[in-house]
This record gives sequence, C-alpha cells and structure tokens, in this order.
Amino acid sequence: MITFDHTCKSYGGTSAITDLNLLIAQGELVVLLGPSGSGKSTALKMINRMVDHDGGRILLNGEEIYSFNVQDLRRRMGYAIQSVGLFPHWTVARNIATVPTLLGWEPARVQARVTELLQLLDMAPAQYASRYPHQLSGGQQQRVGVARALAADPDVLLMDEPFGALDPVTRASLQLELKRIHRATGKTIVLVTHDIDEALLLATRIVLLNQGRIAQVGTPLELLQQPASDFVADFIGRADVGLKQLSLRPVATSVQAVQGAAPTHVIADTATVREAISQMAALGVSVLGVCDAEGSLLGQVRAADLLEARHG
Repeated sequence: MITFDHTCKSYGGTSAITDLNLLIAQGELVVLLGPSGSGKSTALKMINRMVDHDGGRILLNGEEIYSFNVQDLRRRMGYAIQSVGLFPHWTVARNIATVPTLLGWEPARVQARVTELLQLLDMAPAQYASRYPHQLSGGQQQRVGVARALAADPDVLLMDEPFGALDPVTRASLQLELKRIHRATGKTIVLVTHDIDEALLLATRIVLLNQGRIAQVGTPLELLQQPASDFVADFIGRADVGLKQLSLRPVATSVQAVQGAAPTHVIADTATVREAISQMAALGVSVLGVCDAEGSLLGQVRAADLLEARHG
C-alpha cells in the first residue's frame, strides 16, 4: 500500500529522516510515535507531499508518489490535523462536501455521502448539517474534520495529532470513535502522536521513531513485552507496563454468565479490559454487561475478576 524505501529528508543540512524503510499494508492503522523532533510528522507529510523527500523513494500501491500529479495524489488521501481547519463561513455539510464537489460528484451523490458520514460519526444530519463551525464544540469540529477527510472515500487517511488540542474526555471519546470507524471502513490509516496511551489503544502496529530513525516497529504488545532497546523500554514506560497491557487485552476473554439480574450498564465485546475498568469507575459500578455488535447480551464482567487477572 505505502512503501518507504531508503527514504531521507534533510532541512538545511540537518537530517530529519534517515534511511526510512517501512511497508504499511492495506487496512492497517499504523501509528508514528516518538518524542518531539523524532521525524514522525515529517514522515507523515512526505506521504502526500506536503513535504518532499530528498532521498530514496515513497511508493503508493507500487507507484512512486512523484509520478502522480500532486493534487491528484492528495485527493486520494484524506488529511486530518489538530487544528481541523474548517471553513468558518461554510456549513458542516458544505465543509464535508469540499473534495467530492471539487471532483465533480453529482449533487445527489454528495448529499448522500455527507449524510452517510454524519451518521457514521454519530452526528444526526438533521441536527448538524446546516450548522456552522462556531456552533460546534471542539470535539464536534474534529468529527467534521475527520468526515471531510473521508468524504471522497480516499485510499488512505493521514492524521497528524488529530486529537491533541481536545480535553481528555472528548479525546478519549474520539479515539474510540476512530477505532470504530477503522473497523467499519477498513481504511488504511497513518496517525502521528506523541501520546503513548493513544498509540497503544489505536494502533495495529506502532512505528517508534527516534532522531529520524526507526527504533522499533511492532504491535503494541510486542513493544511492551519485547522492547528492542533501553530507549524503547524507557519511552513506552517501564513502571506501568502492566497497566498499559490492559489496553490490549479484550474484555471478551473475561466474560462470565450473568448472575441474577442483568447488569444495568453494558460495554461492547470489542472493548479492552482497561476501557471496562475505566467505564466502571466513571459509572460507579462493579459489573458490566458485555454485548456483541447486534446488541445481544453475551454475559458480564466483574471488576474484581478484571483486576485479579491484571495481577495474575
């Protein structure tokens, strides 16, 4: 899907990316993670030529990105950033419709796509389509930004610190929303963050960068359990590795039969143990029902069992 082949980038003689070799497969959610100055945003922006690489190659579906017209390339890639960048005097619907309209889609098709995306992002079209950005919360604006990035059904979604400016509650909500969208659409997503917990929650694979080079590539669990160096172990965090591993264990592995009355509150079987514990704490309960995608109750999980398994 996306291939970095000995890719390099320098600014004024200073190397930002050095000999980057990486294959991002169709349908992955790859997180570029690292400290400030590690080159993660540069790597992302080279994919859609917001930044031009000056050594090696970058391929999209086997074709060098310099072989594409730059506007055509960017229209094949949705792009969502921290500042959102919505047009303030355009409605939500018109903001989302920007790229499909530029591509010459029929108005009925554009309207249908806007409606589809607002529903996907849990924003009722009748309520939100005609609003303006200043009438939305920060989280709602970010959802519209994601919808706009997805509007033309791009091959790839690039996201540069998309939730960084949001409060923790809204950020957590949108992280879960992105996980759901990824499962629902199967899009290839490349996301930049410096937030380790965000990377562990979202990624199918993490690319940890340090000073423009790859320190380690692997699944979240591989980085937690098999750090390739002291830098990786320290960056991921030695002290709370056990807690972070809760982010990776599905709650479905701890489901038991319902005892007595069905729990009042439920969680999806795709949730993690950490999400279940967090939800219990927020609701002040010690038991949650677990439901499948159709809403059928599969059983329940208890806080005591989840916490005992963590220490086991």
